[in-house]
Amino acid sequence: MDNVVFFTVTVTLSLFMVGTPVNCSSSGLRRVTRAQVLGFDWKNCGQPGDPAVLKTLALSPDPISIPGDLTASASGSTSVELSAPLALNVTLEREVAGFWVKVPCVEELGSCHYPDACAILNQLIPPGQDCPEPLHTYGLPCRCPFKAGSYSLPQSDFYLPHIDLPYWLTNGDYRVQGVLGSQGKELGCLKVALSLQSN
Repeated sequence: MDNVVFFTVTVTLSLFMVGTPVNCSSSGLRRVTRAQVLGFDWKNCGQPGDPAVLKTLALSPDPISIPGDLTASASGSTSVELSAPLALNVTLEREVAGFWVKVPCVEELGSCHYPDACAILNQLIPPGQDCPEPLHTYGLPCRCPFKAGSYSLPQSDFYLPHIDLPYWLTNGDYRVQGVLGSQGKELGCLKVALSLQSN
């Protein structure tokens, strides 16, 4: 998902899949003037031997305002090189009347299979372009391949701009699971939980 290998590839992509269109038409989007993310929580959900693991992730403040300032730190590691094609399976669920309901894949957003997360990263940050700050300052990669090793993002400040959300992404509680894999083998799994309030 890396300012941490998994942070960029999984957390970033999971959040992009929830809130930012990668390849969808603008007709199904609505402009959000103000949003808040509350109760952000995460955990690894892979097998004990999975090579890619997020070790720490801290975000503040709570709630996170969009647009607004965000402070984040993260660390993680991978024992194998993560290179294209890097499959990403995203499962998005929304709580409805006390039950968790899977959100289908609509215009490449929601519970979708992405055959190559590396290609998505190349769309977000084209090859030849410097990695965005603060990744550039700390020498952290933002596109494939991610070499085996440990990655750490010290506490850093970000600005979250206005966003366009799909018309079906409304206020509520959400769970996102991202499973990273290559050649049929699971490399890592991350679950993110959050509440979204927007107008």
